[in-house]
Amino acid sequence: MDSQTILLVEGDDILAEVTSFRLELLGYRVQHEASAEAALAYIEQSPPGLIILDLYLPGLDGVELVNRLKADDSTTKIPLMVFSVDADLTVVERAFAAGADDYVVIPYDPAVLQEKVARLLEDTSAVSLAK
Repeated sequence: MDSQTILLVEGDDILAEVTSFRLELLGYRVQHEASAEAALAYIEQSPPGLIILDLYLPGLDGVELVNRLKADDSTTKIPLMVFSVDADLTVVERAFAAGADDYVVIPYDPAVLQEKVARLLEDTSAVSLAK
């Protein structure tokens, strides 16, 4: 697992470009995939340190992607941040129930995104060091 690589699963190219740029400025490597299926193929080849995914993706939706990743022993420990325009409490609860580790509402505050990404990656390193 590459702790400095973030997989961004986002169907909106402009949002993906802006978010990737922001994360790259913070020193992370970002791999963008536009669908859950493409993300699964990428993860199989090169597991990232963090996955940020939209709930509304073409094909397999974000909640189902979270379910699959958390059910698979090889990906269950990768932190998942859901990234969505939907702030409805039921939707947020569904994402957390599926296994999301955090949730960011779009449009997001760049400082909040930075803080959440750093915390999720730090939590992962702490778990790795404890082993």
